Amino acid sequence: MAAEPGFRGWFIHNMAPIMFGALVLFLLLGYPVAFSLAANGLIFGLIGIYLGLFEPKFLQALPERVYGTMNNEVLLAVPFFTFMGLVLERSGMAEDLLDTIGQVFGSIRGGLAYAVIFVGALLAATTGVVAASVISMGLISLPIMLRYGYDRRVASGVIAASGTLAQIIPPSLVLIVMADQLNRSVGDMYEGAFVPGLLLASLYALYIFIVSSIFPSAAPGLPLEAQTLRDPDQKTLPSRIMGAVAAAGFAFLIARGSLPGLTAGALPGVANMAVWGIGSFVVLFFIMSGTAKLLTPSLFIALALSIAGAIELMEMSHVKFGADYVVLTMSATVGIAFVVAVINRVFRLKLLSKLAEQVVFVMVPPLALIFLVLGTIFIGVATPTEGGAMGSLGAVILAFARGRLKFDLLRQATYSTAKLSAFVLFILLGARVFSLTFYGVDGHKWVEELLVSLPGGQTGFLIAVNALVFVLAFFLDYFELAFIIIPLLGPAADKMGIDLIWFGVMLAVNMQTSFMHPPFGFALFFLRSVAAKVPYVDRVTGKMMQPVTTGQIYWGAVPFVCIQLVMVALIILFPGMVTHYKSGGIQLDQQQIQQQFENLTPGLDATSPPPLDLGFGK
Repeated sequence: MAAEPGFRGWFIHNMAPIMFGALVLFLLLGYPVAFSLAANGLIFGLIGIYLGLFEPKFLQALPERVYGTMNNEVLLAVPFFTFMGLVLERSGMAEDLLDTIGQVFGSIRGGLAYAVIFVGALLAATTGVVAASVISMGLISLPIMLRYGYDRRVASGVIAASGTLAQIIPPSLVLIVMADQLNRSVGDMYEGAFVPGLLLASLYALYIFIVSSIFPSAAPGLPLEAQTLRDPDQKTLPSRIMGAVAAAGFAFLIARGSLPGLTAGALPGVANMAVWGIGSFVVLFFIMSGTAKLLTPSLFIALALSIAGAIELMEMSHVKFGADYVVLTMSATVGIAFVVAVINRVFRLKLLSKLAEQVVFVMVPPLALIFLVLGTIFIGVATPTEGGAMGSLGAVILAFARGRLKFDLLRQATYSTAKLSAFVLFILLGARVFSLTFYGVDGHKWVEELLVSLPGGQTGFLIAVNALVFVLAFFLDYFELAFIIIPLLGPAADKMGIDLIWFGVMLAVNMQTSFMHPPFGFALFFLRSVAAKVPYVDRVTGKMMQPVTTGQIYWGAVPFVCIQLVMVALIILFPGMVTHYKSGGIQLDQQQIQQQFENLTPGLDATSPPPLDLGFGK
C-alpha cells in the first residue's frame, strides 16, 4: 500500500516519533507522569482510529492490559519490601548501626564516612528504600560529622550517595520493576546486581580513602572522648601481629583458591588475581599503618575466627561462587560470632570487650534479615514475593523485640506503603495505555530500527543508550525511566543478542544517578530536608555551627555521580560480574535427555501392539 501524499501521509508515517515527542512535552509542562502517559495513549489512539490505522475495537484490549497488570504477582514484592523498609527505619536499627560502626571506624581518618558507607550498604540490603536510608543517615550522622570537623561537601556527598545504594543492592524496588519490564526473573536480577552493588560501595570507600589521605582535615578521626564504647583499660593489638595474621590468612585463601574462585566467573584470570592482590594490600596497609588501632584484640580475634569458620563451612557446601556465596558466608560469619558472644555473656567469660560484643549484637538483626530475604531467594527456597513477605514479618518482629512496635508505627508504614504502591501501579497502568497505542502504530519497530542501525554495533548502541538514560535522569526519576524508556530499549537490546539481566543491571546503575543529579536529584532533596538550614548550637560541644548550604550538597554529589558512571563502564568492561547469575542455574545433560526420549519412543523395528478388541465383531 503506497503512502498517502501530503500532510496526512507524513503524519501517519511519523506518528510514533510525534507521539513520543508529545509525551516529552507533557512531562516538561509538569503534568503527572501516569496521566501524561495515559492521555497520550488515548488521544493518539483516537487519532489512529480516525486516520484508519486501526479499528475502534483495538482499544478493547485496554481492560485486559489493566487486569493483567493488577494480576501481576511479581509486583506484589513492591509493597512488601516498602513496608519492610519503613518499619525498619522507625525501629531504630539505623541509629544503632551508625553509632556502633562509627565507634569501630571512628578513630581513623574518614572513619565516620566509612561507617556511613558500610551502614548504607546494610540498610540497602534490608530496607531497599532510598528515602529511608538518606533521611536516617542524614539525621543521625550529619550532625556528628559536622561536629568533629568534616568538610560539608564530603559529609553531604557520602550520605546522599550511600543512601542511593538502596537502588542497586537487592532488594531494590527498581530492580523489581526492571525485571518486570524486561520480562526476566527478579531473582536473577537480584543475583546479578549484588556484586556490582558491593563493588560500588567499595569505590565510594576508595574515594574517601583518597580524599582523607590527600586532605586529612576534610575527614578527621574521632577524638578519644567521643569513643563512648571504648573500655577505660582497653588495649590494642600491635599492628605487626594483626598484619601478620591477616597476611597469613590472605595468602592461605588465595593459594587455596577460595578468594580467586569467588570472582573467577566475573573477572578474567590476570585481572582476578590483580583485584585480590590489591584488596589484600589495602587491608594490610590499613592494619600496618596503625589506622586499625581501635580494633581490640578480642574483636580482631573473634572476627578472624568467625570468617575462618564461615569459609571452612562454605567449602563443605556446593556453593562456591557469586552472590549466594557472599550472602551465605556473611550470614555464617555473624552466626558464629553471635554464638561466641552469647556464650561469653551467659558464662561471663570476658573474652570479648564491650565494643566487640556490641558490634556482634548490633550486626545480627540486619544480617539475619538479609539472609531471610536474599539468602532464601538466592538458594531457591523462596520467590522474591515470598522473600518480601518474610522480610516484612521479620521487620515487625525486630521492631517488637526493640520495643518500638506501636500502632502508630504500623499505621504510618501501611499508609506510606499504600501510597507508594498506588503511585507505582498508576504509572504502570498509564504506561500500559501508552504502549498499546505506541505498539499499534509500530513505534517499537521505529525505536528498534533507530537503535539497531546506530554505528559501532553493540558498543555504539550501549554508548547511545547510556547517554540517553543519563540525560533523561536529570528530569525523570527511576520509576518513570523504568516504565517509559526500558520497554522501548529492551527489545532492541534483545535483538542485538545482549543479555537482558546484564543490560538491566547496567541501566539500573546509570539510573541511580537520577537520585544524585544536581539540581533535581531526590537524594539531594531528602538530605536538604534534614540538614541544618540556619546556624545552630551543637548540643554536645556547645559551639555555634554553620548550616549546610544547598551548593555544598550539590558539589558534594558530583564526585559520586562520576563514580557511578565509572561503575557503568566497569560493568560494560567486565560483564561477568553480572552474568555470574547463570552459574547457579540448573545445567541439563543433553545426552541423558536424549536417552530418556529414546527409552520412551519405540524404535522403527519395534513390534506393534495388538489391535484393540471391543467386542463389536461378535
